[in-house]
Amino acid sequence: MVTSAHEGMHRIFQERPEILAPVFGVLGVPLSAKATVDAVTTDVTETRPLERRVDTVLRVSPSDGEDFLLAIEAQSGKVPGKEASWAYYIAYLQAKFGLPVLLLVVCQDRATAKWAAGPFDCGTRGWTALRTHLLVASPENLPVITDARTAAKNLVMAAFSALAHARSRECGAIPEAISGALHEVQETDPGTAEYVFDFLEVTLGKTPAGEKWMEIMSTFVSYFPGRGTVRETAYLEGKVEDRALMVLRALEKRGIAIPEDTRERVTSCTDLDTLTAWFDRSLTAATAEDLFAEDPALPGVESGEA
Repeated sequence: MVTSAHEGMHRIFQERPEILAPVFGVLGVPLSAKATVDAVTTDVTETRPLERRVDTVLRVSPSDGEDFLLAIEAQSGKVPGKEASWAYYIAYLQAKFGLPVLLLVVCQDRATAKWAAGPFDCGTRGWTALRTHLLVASPENLPVITDARTAAKNLVMAAFSALAHARSRECGAIPEAISGALHEVQETDPGTAEYVFDFLEVTLGKTPAGEKWMEIMSTFVSYFPGRGTVRETAYLEGKVEDRALMVLRALEKRGIAIPEDTRERVTSCTDLDTLTAWFDRSLTAATAEDLFAEDPALPGVESGEA
């Protein structure tokens, strides 16, 4: 499973190759939906002192044509000299494996995509020795999937769309569409549903789309009972901590003194429902002690606790 946005932008092709055909369709390159996809070494180093690695390299064997290699690079911004590395990757892989090579660059912003589209020339005195043309997938050409039914037809492609558009204005609508699709896909293909759930949780991060997904995510924890993942536990713990801080901050903003024992009681509470009730009271409480006055039997509150 991917562990970062950068990794997710290229590893998704390796882990879920079914998105190759729709992505190639967007880019105007025909590719049969029936194709065998195998990972190839990403090491394109010829001498140890100069280490070069492509993010992902796949050998694609379409049912209707010759095999080819697909190198995939995730690019977050313009990097001087990167175009020379891309030309090297293509030439090296073709020489080593004797197969045609395509290089796909995946971006999350239009400026980077415009630069990566090239073409990049190598030559002088009016003569071009080499010209590099790349495939580029970005918010400029990847579809904005905002309909739950469409998302359910290709949930992995919808997840890739969410990552590509994570910083776009339309970013909030895509996670909402995916959340609707998850209800349906969880019944028919639970493995894909869980992959997408985890993929978005990891890769969207603190982007606007990530914040929207965090809002939605708590609804779906019950859809994957017994997962017990580290991320799920960390997420729930984070929600509890945030809610406790909200209680204290509300009191502080209203100028209400917070005794040390009250502060300790709030920060040590691990029940989200209790903290939510305390937060609601913090908006009208006259004193910090009023947080606990109305319902001493709330879950997570010990009897006799002041």
